[in-house]
Amino acid sequence: MTTLLITHPSSLRHETPPGHPERPDRLRAVEAALESERFAPLIRESALPATLEQIALCHPRDFAERILAASPLSGLVEVDADTVMSPGTIEAVLHGVGGAVQAVDEVMTGRVANAFSAMRPPGHHAESVKAMGFCFFNSAAIAARHAQRRHGAERVAIIDWDVHHGNGTQEIFWNDPSVLYASSHEMPLYPGTGEASERGEHGTVVNAPLRAGDGSDAFREAMESVLLPRIADFRPDLIIISAGFDAHWRDPLANLNLKEPDFAWATQQLMEIADRSCRGRIVSVLEGGYDLEGLSRSAAAHVMALMRG
Repeated sequence: MTTLLITHPSSLRHETPPGHPERPDRLRAVEAALESERFAPLIRESALPATLEQIALCHPRDFAERILAASPLSGLVEVDADTVMSPGTIEAVLHGVGGAVQAVDEVMTGRVANAFSAMRPPGHHAESVKAMGFCFFNSAAIAARHAQRRHGAERVAIIDWDVHHGNGTQEIFWNDPSVLYASSHEMPLYPGTGEASERGEHGTVVNAPLRAGDGSDAFREAMESVLLPRIADFRPDLIIISAGFDAHWRDPLANLNLKEPDFAWATQQLMEIADRSCRGRIVSVLEGGYDLEGLSRSAAAHVMALMRG
């Protein structure tokens, strides 16, 4: 089995204000962890930039053009209270989306068994016409639609275990029976969406909210009783993971108590479903995770599981 790691130095050039949790050191921490000798078998590629046509799979072209045109020549520009652009942001955003698309190409053509795109900024809060929550374009959503349009995938399942609900992904696919969105997240917490009653027009939205203080037992119960069975029954042609690691007990932005083995276990469960449903095809896209030690250790556990370590 082969696992692909996709990165790009542009991720380090998206600058945020001092003290902002979504900072370049996040990627430095992940990259340092994945330089360990045990990750030597990884295939490593540099992300290609996304095209406007690829972004337009999930975001109207005029909205995408407005985001691209807002790039400052110097300093920082606020998109909302949490989301800022620096002169290096657009390059990072384009390579982040491009990395997710590239991962889909490599997995769907069988060159690799699965892939992890370790890029920033994250994407799952980006709605079709709204950048928010550190996010500009929705990489996981674009990857899913690219798998359908370019590779003929009929059904794609996106599972999101970031501690914050992926309102953007849910909004983009709310009316789409061909994409299942399944999320475990803390509530109440930003952005305020993700109630279990939110099911989409075709019942293909599955939310399993957790409460502050919940840990491994509650997370695994939600996965085993709610999310994993729905993904298995959906029989996807590809599974995409919105892999946020801010449900880790060390994270400063939330109040769940997951540990590294929980992310490895969840990865292994999804791989078993993928083996039965879609020849093992999994694409993972980095989302949140704001404590550097918790992020690096959790990402390492996730990638080791993808490698079937």
